[in-house]
Amino acid sequence: MGVTAADRVVVPSREDPVARSASVVAGGPLGRYAVPLARGWRRLAAGLVAASCLPMAASVALRGYCIDAGWSSPDQFFHMCYSDLPATFGDQNLGAGLGAFLAGGVGAPTPVQPPLTALLLAFTGGLVPDGSAQARARFYFGIWAVLIALLLAVTVWFTAAAVRRMPMRAAHVALSPVVALTAVVSPDLLGVALASGALWAWSRSRPVISGVLFGLAISARSYPVLLLVAIALVAVRAGRGRTVLPVAGAAIVTFAAVVALVALGNPGGAMRAYSTWVGAEAGFGSPWVLGQLARPDSAQSMGFSLPEPLSPSALTLLAAAGWLVAILVGAWLAWSGERRPGVAEVSLVMVAIVLVTGKSFPVQASIWLVPLVALVGIQWRDHLIWSGAEALHFGAVWLYLAGSSVADRGLPSGWYLLLLLVRLLAIGWLVVQVWWQARDRMPHVVSPRETDPLAGPLRDAPDALIVRVG
Repeated sequence: MGVTAADRVVVPSREDPVARSASVVAGGPLGRYAVPLARGWRRLAAGLVAASCLPMAASVALRGYCIDAGWSSPDQFFHMCYSDLPATFGDQNLGAGLGAFLAGGVGAPTPVQPPLTALLLAFTGGLVPDGSAQARARFYFGIWAVLIALLLAVTVWFTAAAVRRMPMRAAHVALSPVVALTAVVSPDLLGVALASGALWAWSRSRPVISGVLFGLAISARSYPVLLLVAIALVAVRAGRGRTVLPVAGAAIVTFAAVVALVALGNPGGAMRAYSTWVGAEAGFGSPWVLGQLARPDSAQSMGFSLPEPLSPSALTLLAAAGWLVAILVGAWLAWSGERRPGVAEVSLVMVAIVLVTGKSFPVQASIWLVPLVALVGIQWRDHLIWSGAEALHFGAVWLYLAGSSVADRGLPSGWYLLLLLVRLLAIGWLVVQVWWQARDRMPHVVSPRETDPLAGPLRDAPDALIVRVG
């Protein structure tokens, strides 16, 4: 009898050169006669959850200067310790608490965030005791540091549970340099954890639970819509498109319930993030920001010619076009290959396209790719190449912002542009690697239909739709 991917246990220390080298500190690769997962996947998952404390500790330590001295410009940029969390607390009256946010009116908190994220930001703001502005911001940051550590642990666990025959893939989440850099920059890990739970529920054939978690994730950030679309695209190829209906239905109802909860007392707060996005200009990290760089003379001195800034309406069209292109490319990947690609592979390609074509692509947005990198099972070499580019851009964006206050100490716009392009190229490299893997992945497996750990209700389904061109 042939061995399928459902039966085969993946051992990174045997198959990934980087993991094999790193395993030397723990006794070397798993032996030839050792039984993988002899004690079950949960023990490994628990170890990875514990290991996730390392990048979290690094992320908090990176903000050490700001924790001590306060989040003030330009020092927070020179020390690369900026975080949206204390900035949001100080600027948007979050200390008034959840009750004031839901009641709306004059003096209510005004977080420009999707509804679920806004609710949690307002709730945690109400927990901060009275004191000086700096002390309150520090306390608020501490609350969120603990909450984000828990969300990261949940993400690691859900990732390992979704790929329980290869739980060490979750190490890509637990030990990611991207997490160390960006975990406490924003509340994005709320949506990441919920989306990871939704993918786990789908992999276990629990569509309603998956839909509820997707609805919550979408109300925290919009990117999980793409994960739901990826599931639908793969399901259509498998001829089981109807299996997605309960997921989509539960997601819509849950999202509508969260929006309605906020809108009952604070109609403006329910949709503020989306209305603000429509009128927003290009932000850092996006290729559309090139025309808005503060000091074009620096770029011209390096041979760059910067275009004029794009209007918000033009940017909205470009960002919407990015979503359309992502869905079309995802459909092509899902429907045209010899083998049916995995849900995570289609998701990663689509999310990457939307990220790089969006109005802004802040440093923390890359954390959305981390669990998808883990679920895809890409090699650590490719993960580290991408992470290195993210680290270069991370430093560049803060030094460039610092230069707006202290021109002779900041990074010239031309160098920022160069490192921004390096980051975008690294994400392109990541997408290419995933595309190649999806087109010809796990060729040693006898049954290609069993190669997707997130197949869920699609497991064992034969292909019903394959698109051929030419």
